[in-house]
Formats: sequence, structure tokens, C-alpha cells
Amino acid sequence: MWGKLSWAAIPFDQPIPLIASGAVGLVIIGVLAWVTLKGWLPYLWREWITSVDHKRIGIMYVLLAAVMLLRGFSDAIMMRSQQALAFQSPGYLPPEHYDQIFSAHGTIMIFFVAMPFVIGLMNFVVPLQLGIRDVAFPTLNSVGFWLTATGALLVNVSLLVGEFARTGWLPYPPLSELIYSPGVGVDYYLWSLMISGAGTLVAGINLITTVLKLHAPGMTYMRMPMFCWTTLASNLMIVAAFPVLTATLAMLLLDRYLGFHFFTNDGGGNQMMFVNLIWAWGHPEVYILVLPAFGIFSEVVSTFSGKPLFGYRSMVAATMVICILSFTVWLHHFFTMGAGANVNAIFGIASMIIAVPTGVKVFNWLFTMYGGRIVYSTPMLWSIGFIVTFVIGGMTGVLLAVPPADFVLHESLFQVAHFHNVIIGGVLFGAFAGYTYWFPKAFGFRLHEGLGKAAFWCWTVGFYVAFMPLYVLGLMGMTRRMQHYDVAAWHPWLLIAAGGAAIILVGIGLQIAQLAVSIRRRDELRDETGDPWNGRSLEWATPSPPPAFNFAVLPNIKSEDAYWSMKQRALQQTRLGEEPPYADIELPRNSATGFVCAFFATIMGFALIWHIWWMVGVAALGAYATFVVFAWRDVDEYIVPAETVASIDRANRSARSAALARRQVVS
Repeated sequence: MWGKLSWAAIPFDQPIPLIASGAVGLVIIGVLAWVTLKGWLPYLWREWITSVDHKRIGIMYVLLAAVMLLRGFSDAIMMRSQQALAFQSPGYLPPEHYDQIFSAHGTIMIFFVAMPFVIGLMNFVVPLQLGIRDVAFPTLNSVGFWLTATGALLVNVSLLVGEFARTGWLPYPPLSELIYSPGVGVDYYLWSLMISGAGTLVAGINLITTVLKLHAPGMTYMRMPMFCWTTLASNLMIVAAFPVLTATLAMLLLDRYLGFHFFTNDGGGNQMMFVNLIWAWGHPEVYILVLPAFGIFSEVVSTFSGKPLFGYRSMVAATMVICILSFTVWLHHFFTMGAGANVNAIFGIASMIIAVPTGVKVFNWLFTMYGGRIVYSTPMLWSIGFIVTFVIGGMTGVLLAVPPADFVLHESLFQVAHFHNVIIGGVLFGAFAGYTYWFPKAFGFRLHEGLGKAAFWCWTVGFYVAFMPLYVLGLMGMTRRMQHYDVAAWHPWLLIAAGGAAIILVGIGLQIAQLAVSIRRRDELRDETGDPWNGRSLEWATPSPPPAFNFAVLPNIKSEDAYWSMKQRALQQTRLGEEPPYADIELPRNSATGFVCAFFATIMGFALIWHIWWMVGVAALGAYATFVVFAWRDVDEYIVPAETVASIDRANRSARSAALARRQVVS
């Protein structure tokens, strides 16, 4: 009845996963008890779990990313400490557990930290920057988030029930085939990513449609903020690349479940086809993550330099060139495959060419700062740290694009250092810059600057201390994923790297403290006007936090940096514009469709992993019934009365008028 599931699936003989699972369980029970005792459950269900408001969904994406960052970083700490202790010693992690940890670390950090973080920021910000009320498909937006959360949940369930994959974050055959991985670890990986990948794909479709079709009056494509352009490019790549990932993982599932031979060489398949397909998705994925970060840095650098973004049109062109070229370089991940010198040369040259539009962006950011009145706020520090760190990572990437050098460095710690140099220095620093920059817009108060700057310095110093030694170790010949080693020359460098991870841990602690202190001191950190940074784009024209309808009246756009132009007119006229005529606003009703679908998807995924076929059928029926109910609902919108719209907007206009008067007195 229960398929392969039995009490043997619980790792009673492994104290680390048992203790970790117990701690997580206690935290979850504690949070649920606290929420219940406070009487907040109805509020959470009504305002968050069933919400189709793009702002609420964006915040939940970021919250999911933050929680999974803690899980993924705990894996990183265990890996670094294991290697620091495992010189001529087995260390404290057995090989089978260590293999699961490095596999889970990569999977979590890419799919459940970086992806939700950037998708959450895009969800929250893009409709505000475009001057519209919501994304194109609000309920589909909720479905996408909850499917992503389902994938994250299944990965965490594997900590206690069964095991996770031991194959690395990309499950290369033949190791991932049934004969070499007969357990459920690879199945957890595959079904988690199949479900969350569907969520990512619908998010991509939603955001593309939003950017292309929904604009405020006068908001032409060439007046869109840079973050909207990078959102468009990133989601175009999602729609093009994620079906490749889904198809590749589906073929591996057919190999494992039905005995197909897509990737088994002795059965007529081709193992290298998996590698080609997974990297045909994998390298665009790098730019799917980093392009939104580029957009965040463009917004932050422009705002805190007090200048329009230098070379706006060249930035747009560079973004779209990267979008196209990202699909032409995947083979540099396996120059050692044996495709031949000519093929390697073509992909090596393409890998160098793609660095050119990235260089254009770096110079444009530098020229934006040049001559500006730079304010070194926390978001700006993350941006400057990114420029330095990402340029180093980019240069090591160009080195790896040279096939002879790659033959020496392939699968070494040099490659690991390069990848983290780009992902941490580019994506994660960008996500932190965006989180700090837009936090007051989301919650109505700023984050504590002192703790934010301290966290930045710990992250930056910790990154260099943790990963620069890995470049040295790679050049010394140390390969990745080693559970123990006997080379004495490697040991000091690994001790230094472990120290760097500890410094990053302090940085994460400071970020948690920053959030806690900011919440306690929120009254003195309050954003009264909705424009705490003297911003340039339309999200700063709304109250903080914005109402459900975003804009009382959709703005009429006449130039780039739309909100900056509005402020300049108000300063010249020494008053705000005339109060607009208010009208009723229609908004989509909340829907439990996303949450209920995710509930059934979780049951179905767990049942497919453990071969509980009757449960698969029940879950499929439940998911189908959910969509039928949603399709047949009669009332899918509600009305916000003009009086409510007017009262919210007048309060914000009053705060902005007071701020304008204070500014005139100072000047």
C-alpha cells in the first residue's frame, strides 16, 4: 500500500539529519503555535496565503529564498568544516552524507534561493515601475509561487524521510541511473525540480506578458526602467530554457521508472546527450539569475549617484545581446568531452564575446557614478562590491573559456571558486541590494543602516577569505567534492576557506539582527512619503507600502525617469499637481487555487517518489478538481470604492506636500 516507504526510510542511525530535522520541526511547531495563539491565522489565510496581489506574492518569494538560504548555507558550513578537518582523517561526515550535502547545497542555492529571490523582486517591483495595477495573470502568479514552494518542501522532506541525491547539483548519468542510484535520492531531486520548474515557467510567461502588454499611458518600451528590460530578457530565457530542463529531467525519469534508455550508452542511449541538454539550460540559467541583478544595480547606481543611467540605450542593447548569446556558449562547461579542437574553439570564442556586453554594462555603471553626488548607502555598497567582485569572476570565466586552460582546471576547485565568484558577487549581492533598496517600499520603514553596512563588510570580506583560497587550490590540483585528502599543502588553504565561511555566517547573523532591530525601531525608520531614497522611477510615486491598487490614477508618462520628472515639475511649481478625479477600481479577488494546487502537488510528488500509486491518483484528481472549481467561479473581481481610493491618496499627497515644503525651507 505504501510502495517503497517504510520505517527504514528514517535515518535513525544518523544523528545529524535527525537533530536538524527535530530542530526544524520544533521551529515550525513554535511558529504555528505563536501564530495561532495570536489569532493571526485568518489574517494570514486572507491576506497572504490566498493573495493574488503581486506585491504579497513577491514578498513571499523573497521570504522563501531567505529561509532556504539558511538551509543552503548550513550545508556550506558543513562542507567547509568537513574539508578543514578531513586532512588524513575521515572528518565527521560519512561519505554518503557528505555527497548528499554538496548535492543539496547546489540544488537549494540555485533553484530555491537565487531563483525565488530574483523572481520575488521582479514580481514586487515591475508592475509598480510600469505604472500598472498588477501582473497580467494574478491567479497564475499565485500558482507559480506555491509550486516553487512545493519543490522546496520536498527537498527538505528528504532530510528526514529517505535521502537526497548523491550526484551533485546536476545529476549526470550513469551515476543518476537506477543501477548506480537505486534509492529515492535522485527521485526527490527530479520531482522537486519538475514541480518547481513548472512554477518558474508560469512565472516567466506571466512576467513577459506583463512587460510587453501592460503599461501606464505613455510608458513606451524605451521609457521603461532598466530593471523592466532585464526582467523581460530574463523571463524570455526562462520560457526558452526551462522546457529544455523539464524535458531532460523527464527523460531521466523515464529511464529510472520505465526502463527507457535515453542516457544509457549500453542500451542505445547517449550519456553525453544529457550533459549537452542540461547545460543548454544551465548556461542561460546563469544569465536568468544575473540579468535581474544587473537591472537592480542599474536602479541603485542611478538613484544614489543622483543622475540618469549613463548609456540607457546601450544598456538595453547589451541586455538583449546577452539574452541571445547566452544560448550559444553551453559547451564550455565540458570542453573535455572530446568534441574536437574546432568545436571547442567556436564555443570558446563565443564565451569570450559574451563578456563584451557585460563589460558595456560595467563601464556604464562607472560612468553613471562619475561626476555624481554619490550617497554610500547600504544598497550602493552592495553595488560597488558587486562591480569589483563580479569583474574578478568574469576574468576567471574568460580564462576558463580558453580550452587548453580549461583542460587543466576542469572539475577543480578553481572552477568552484569562479562559479561562486559570479553567483555570490553578482546574483546574491544584487538580491541583497534590491532587498535593502525596496524594503521600505514593501513595509513602510527602512532597514537599519549601521547593521546593513556591517553585514555588507562581513559578506564581502568573508567571500574573499572563503573563495580566493579555492582558486589557489584549483591551481594546485585539488578537485571538487573531496570528502577527505592526504596532501599537506592543501590543508592551510582549506582552513582559511573555513574561516571565510565563518565570517559570512557573522554577516548572515547581522542581517537577521538588522531585520529584528528595524522592526523594533520601525517608527523612527518610517517612510512617510513613499520616496525614502529620492528615487527616479514610478514605484516611488506610491505610498509605502503601496495600496492593493498601486496607483489611485494611472500616471501619464512623458519621459524616462518618470517620477524624477514629476518631482522636478513639483519643485519648479512649489506644489504638487492638481488632485486627480478618483474613480472606483476593479481588482482580482483572492484565490486559494495556488495553495490548494500546491497541496496536491506535494502529495503527488511524495507519492511518485515512493511509488505510492493510489496516492498519485488521488492527488491528480484533487488538482484537476481545483482547476475546475477555479474555472467555474462566477465572481472574480471586487470593487475598491472611489472614496477609499481618495482617502489613501490624499493622505499620501499630504505627506509629500509637507516634505516638499520642508525642502523649500531648507533650500
